[in-house]
Amino acid sequence: MISPKVRKCRIDKPTTTGASGSASDRRHAFASLAANYPSDPVDVIVGDWMSEANMTSLAVKSINTNTGDVAYERTFLSSLSPALENIVKYGIKVAVNAGGSDTEGLWREVVQMAKRKGIEGRVNVAWIEGDDVLGIEREKNGSRSEDFENLCTGEKLRDWAFKDEIIGAQAYLGGMGIAKAFREGADIVVCGRVSDASPVIGAAAWWHGWEADDFEALAKAFVAGHMIECSTYVCGGNFSGFRDLEASGKGGWLNPGFPIAEIGKSGEVVITKQKGTGGTVSVDTCKAQLLYEIQGPWYFNSDVTAVLEDIAFEQLSTDRVALTGIKSQPPPPTTKIGITARGGFQAEVHYFLVGLDITTKGEMLERQIRDALGDTSRFHVLKFTLNGTAAENPTDQNSATVDFRIFAQARKMKDISTDKFLRPVIDLIMSTYPGATFHLDIRQGFPKPVQEYHVALLPQSDIRQVVHMHDGKDFGIEPPRTTKVFPTQQPSQASTAVAVRDLGETVRGPLGWLVHARSGDKGSNANVGVWVRHQDEYDWLRSLLSVDAMKELLAKEYNGKKIDRFELPNIWAVHFLLHDHLDRGVSCSSTYDFLAKNVAEFLRSRYVDLPKRFLNRGKL
Repeated sequence: MISPKVRKCRIDKPTTTGASGSASDRRHAFASLAANYPSDPVDVIVGDWMSEANMTSLAVKSINTNTGDVAYERTFLSSLSPALENIVKYGIKVAVNAGGSDTEGLWREVVQMAKRKGIEGRVNVAWIEGDDVLGIEREKNGSRSEDFENLCTGEKLRDWAFKDEIIGAQAYLGGMGIAKAFREGADIVVCGRVSDASPVIGAAAWWHGWEADDFEALAKAFVAGHMIECSTYVCGGNFSGFRDLEASGKGGWLNPGFPIAEIGKSGEVVITKQKGTGGTVSVDTCKAQLLYEIQGPWYFNSDVTAVLEDIAFEQLSTDRVALTGIKSQPPPPTTKIGITARGGFQAEVHYFLVGLDITTKGEMLERQIRDALGDTSRFHVLKFTLNGTAAENPTDQNSATVDFRIFAQARKMKDISTDKFLRPVIDLIMSTYPGATFHLDIRQGFPKPVQEYHVALLPQSDIRQVVHMHDGKDFGIEPPRTTKVFPTQQPSQASTAVAVRDLGETVRGPLGWLVHARSGDKGSNANVGVWVRHQDEYDWLRSLLSVDAMKELLAKEYNGKKIDRFELPNIWAVHFLLHDHLDRGVSCSSTYDFLAKNVAEFLRSRYVDLPKRFLNRGKL
């Protein structure tokens, strides 16, 4: 997700550019950034390949060595290969976290790629070890010296239903190992699970010569890394103002450019993007990315804690936004770890319901399926969901069609085999509701393995991080010398203390007519940030959106769990953390919105009382 781009001619303002936001981002970023160096120079390209989705899937591949598959992200190699000659030609540095569960294996592949291209000896490749903490987890959990309490649910690891199926554990590392590798002459640094923003922290610390306790500068680089870690999200991707983006006349929806973070000697940050590309960098796209995935005003990394309450953005010029107001604290003495376990198997079938009596048709089919399945205790998850709504008086059949999903998970493959799930479900087609039709692509009905995920904390002092250089030298990275223990509960305010004046006549309408929003996942938590376009609308927003109001807006989606709330007055925003809102998390979720990206869009579609005076300015 992160790619720092640093102009060598501007020592005071090194820049970083985000070349990959996930394993499924557009693959041409590295080649584009490297080829355009003469007109748009970059010094460091970094990419974030790791997520909870592929952390778990790659953990499985690491133990299935007889399949011939690899436990690192192959897509990084397809990104690097067409760019490597220009990266070497222009002296561009690279730092990525694509190593998955086999960082050393990825390092070997990059070294071999350089040999095949005839540039061996002209590019130094290093790799970082230390994120694999499975042995530490087993030792500490076995001796009960650590509870490994789940950060989302509070459940202790020893009580987890999948504790005997654990196959992997990875710690989120900071950027100091990357900085050390660059200082010792590395050109490319491949990592396993360094955190999303750590490549930017490492690049900036290397460039400016920052020490591990330069917290003020590190905090700003940390937030800069967060701003560009998701690639083109900060340039208009996944943005609730997407309609205005197309009308901007600057390339609109096509080919949004990859982001650039310019980071000064003291940590000053400006966000911009590639020249001559679509998309945009605005105060609002920056607010969207900031509010995505944070868990409260304290934003933790292994290197530093960024304090966000007073953050602000300023539009300097077209596609150039400055960040200010970032405060710092030392990092916590712990870091997050993700623990992967075999979760059993899952399968699903989709029927299509059309026209009238959709709810009753669904009830009929569900009763018949439950009867056909017999004893359903073999499933630890069995869900029936109607997805979508049939239009009234529809003018085409598609708009009258609703998806009925039957989703199951079982610990044992035999309990969800074709004869135990798929056949009983689809064999009802001749005896159920009028128009009964199931999707003929029944591959999802065959059992596939899934992974469960448990997120907890581990003392940083337990981690042995080592930088392995191209010349065989190794360098240990010490844990932070100065740390701070933070309360478990982030600061939270159930409602605002600000009294709102009478705003006159209102009308009922979707919240999203006036309000931007952005949401995302962390484990089974979902977070939502909402903000307005005009300062005089902010008191209305924060008085409207209390915790109780959020529960009402969530309606049937509210699961009774805790909700945290905090205000960011300088960016006219309110942030909510919905604890344990998702079904376990992306690797095993039974929901469509497994990344929580559509929680925000759902909330924007909910009706509230909207002041007419604000609507007269135009709808989003």
